[in-house]
Amino acid sequence: MTLLVSGTVRRRNGSLYLQGSDLEPSEASVRCAEPTSDIYGGARVAATVAAWQTRAYVHYMTSISKPLQESVDVALRDGSTVHVRPVSREDRPAIEQFLASLSPESIYFRVGGQTDVSWLSEWALRSGESEHYGLVATSGLEQRVVAHGAYVRLDQARAEVAFEVADALHGQGIATLLLGQLAAVAAANGISTLVASVLSSNWKMLQVFNDSGFPVTRIDAPDMIEISLPTEVSEQVLMAFAQREHTASRSAVASFLRPSSVAVIGASRNANSVGGALLKNLIGGGFGGAIYPVNPKAEAIQGLAAYPSVLDLPQAVDLAVVTVPAASVVSVARECARRHTRALLVISAGFAEVGDEGARRQRELIGVCRESGMRLIGPNCLGILNTDEQVRLNATFSRQVPPAGHVALMSQSGGVAIALMDVASQLGIGLSSFVSVGNKSDLSGNDLLEYWEEDDNTTVVALYLESFGNPRRFARVARRIGARKPILAVKSGRTPAGSRAASSHTAALLSTSDITVDALFRQSGVIRVDTLGELLDTAALIGTQPLPGGARVAIVTNGGGPGIMCADGCQAAGLDVVELTAEVRSRLARIVPDHAAVGNPIDMTAGGQPEDYARVIRELIDAAACDAIISLFVPALGYSAEEVEQAIDTVVAGSEMPVASVVMGARAEVSGAPRSGGAARFQLPEDAVRALAHAVDYSRWLASPKGQAVELDGCRRDDAAELVAAAIAGGGRWLSPAETFALLDCYGIPCLRTEVADTVEDAVQLAGEMGGPVALKAIAPGLVHKSDAGGVLLGVQGPDRVREAAGLIRDAVAANGYELDGLVVQQMADPGVELIVGVVNDPSFGPVVACGAGGTTAELIGDVAVRITPLTDVAAAEQVRSLRTFPLLDGYRGAPKLDVGGVEEVLLRVSAMVEGHPEIAELDLNPLTVSRNGVCVSDARIRLQPPALVPPLGAV
Repeated sequence: MTLLVSGTVRRRNGSLYLQGSDLEPSEASVRCAEPTSDIYGGARVAATVAAWQTRAYVHYMTSISKPLQESVDVALRDGSTVHVRPVSREDRPAIEQFLASLSPESIYFRVGGQTDVSWLSEWALRSGESEHYGLVATSGLEQRVVAHGAYVRLDQARAEVAFEVADALHGQGIATLLLGQLAAVAAANGISTLVASVLSSNWKMLQVFNDSGFPVTRIDAPDMIEISLPTEVSEQVLMAFAQREHTASRSAVASFLRPSSVAVIGASRNANSVGGALLKNLIGGGFGGAIYPVNPKAEAIQGLAAYPSVLDLPQAVDLAVVTVPAASVVSVARECARRHTRALLVISAGFAEVGDEGARRQRELIGVCRESGMRLIGPNCLGILNTDEQVRLNATFSRQVPPAGHVALMSQSGGVAIALMDVASQLGIGLSSFVSVGNKSDLSGNDLLEYWEEDDNTTVVALYLESFGNPRRFARVARRIGARKPILAVKSGRTPAGSRAASSHTAALLSTSDITVDALFRQSGVIRVDTLGELLDTAALIGTQPLPGGARVAIVTNGGGPGIMCADGCQAAGLDVVELTAEVRSRLARIVPDHAAVGNPIDMTAGGQPEDYARVIRELIDAAACDAIISLFVPALGYSAEEVEQAIDTVVAGSEMPVASVVMGARAEVSGAPRSGGAARFQLPEDAVRALAHAVDYSRWLASPKGQAVELDGCRRDDAAELVAAAIAGGGRWLSPAETFALLDCYGIPCLRTEVADTVEDAVQLAGEMGGPVALKAIAPGLVHKSDAGGVLLGVQGPDRVREAAGLIRDAVAANGYELDGLVVQQMADPGVELIVGVVNDPSFGPVVACGAGGTTAELIGDVAVRITPLTDVAAAEQVRSLRTFPLLDGYRGAPKLDVGGVEEVLLRVSAMVEGHPEIAELDLNPLTVSRNGVCVSDARIRLQPPALVPPLGAV
């Protein structure tokens, strides 16, 4: 076996070897990355290596070709950021200044009581690719060094690691973040173990190792503890860093939503200006901390002393709200950085949303924030709101302010944010907090979710999204939070502005809609709604009512027409307008007005009184006759909507059954959120139906099994890594048929016997060896859809027929502008149903697995179910069963049931393959033929491309 890898080649004892391993390629097999490189001096090269000795080298070979980012910003526990990069010789003055600033205790713990530490700065400045590697963390506009970490190689497999952190930043997690990145670099250079000698009294450093997520081995001596840990980044490590990310995000958001002091830069006497309206809201909202208007042209604004600039404020503020023109924002941000402001809320527009100049300005703004560690919301946003009685922060310029409540609301659009605030105010939907993120240049929806997860005032999260920054993190966080608090989302852009050229069946299926977003939401338990009204309606119901235990709905009305419309809407939404039992109907008949209908809907006619509503709803609840109730009231003479609502609320209070109350005909003051413990309010039946349907779906998701990862037998990951690395050595490309089927075989994906024939006579011989009829398929560079070009003939049998078919295929593909390069000879599949299983490795979402009706009509039928990897056993089963054409697999009209379990296993194996090899950009198994006896792949295509850079652990 051979594998093309990137590494550092050096000469040892007269032989070449890959630095960091015992692999010894022959000198003839070494190929320079650059012709002028001195490969024996350690230049980066590509080398073909004959075999390897242990499985550990697979990780070395596959990871070493993934370059690490040169520098990255990381978030600390308090939410601020520092910049981490490799150390360089130019850092000498900064390193010496940093070391000189350390306390005697820190120096003592670092060097174990040595008195002469002059060597330490020189040691810190050493940085090589594998023998010694160092990182520095810098902070502030002057980019002062605040931490240093490095490893030095001890032998083939081990390196010693050490850290120094500024005393003021102890406990912020810098050493842990440096450890994670050093481990990744060490692993890429063939180092499997990091070791450290720690004084037994240095409990802070011991805590760093113990809390890192890496499995730590320790040997205790009287004064010293020897630590060792593997460099492999395991699931446990990832979970530990995800928890640090959670802590950092919560702290960062809290610096905005729970500040103790606020400066409004650009505050104005004009209450109709953005700066004036925002300051007015901040004062009028009752914010309990210090408020500082900043305006160089005023001495006082709205009764508060004003200051010429942030630099003139009597104290450093937690939150600076910026409303000045875009051209002045960056200079204001620098002033805020100089005053050590923690959070910068930029309301001003004129950034990336307006073109190249604005994008440049936004990059400059982000740069200032990153250099200083400040966090940023915006630019181009409406502001933020926190209704907590202990905070009462209204840093928005909205004219309408919703009441306090338990719905947390985020909007990516400023215009939508204004509309949401207005409608929430009109409907009386209470908010716990609101954030308009604008251009999402720093903090995003993911950070807000992390904060709202543990916010006691928030029970429901509602999002308006236009894009995802990190969808895979969103899925992970949303799935965790959704188990405790429902998340609702409007995601705009359901239809594409234009179709892109799709190079495979799967890409074509996934390019025509946002089904990938649907898959993300479905797997994460996020409730997707279509409109802003639906978002708020659903938030009002789910935020105030118990979740329904099922889909059975009872409708109580005083008008026949509205009841029928509501029943139709329920059926269309998947709700069950349940048939009431004879006993329940009998009891209802004794308490409703004469001539009332006691079926379902329960129509009390226009004579229905408020007390009738109360009695009927009480009977339905006591009898557990349904899982939810929709009450419809058409205003009639003699009593008001308010009386009906009060009667219903009295009965509903304390009930475990959700009740939606609809008042039709006019916007009533009782519309919107209910009184405490009352029914949820709606203005139209369809609004209540949609909200209730979402509540039922969410309840089902909570109750459904989430599945687990499956350990698959027969996966030869090492062989697959070798094949992929060799194939991608020259750059991204489609695999040949032989390579494709070999890779599928590495993961145990069943395929028909497939052989490649270079000539017609080779095809004749192979067909004869297979016996029986065969399929002939064209091999032609650039040809994707072979059937469309006449490049597939089935059921070919006998030498003469094989020769004839080969000629027909050659002529057909030539007529379509392709040149025949060979033929695939393949056994015929057993009769069965054709499916397609495919993957597109989305640059944002990661691998997206599609399963649907297959064959040549896959795009025409468009029956496809999508999931995002990694798949669990439950996800694979649900994916197959969600297809419209699933009945064809399950004994449709008396036909035999086919091997559905085999399809599920193929999905799991495909998921494992694309998760293990991010170089797989596209994959088509089309068709995957499903029969009674099993499943098999008849045709397959796989495209490789170099994988994207993986951000270092802890990167923001």
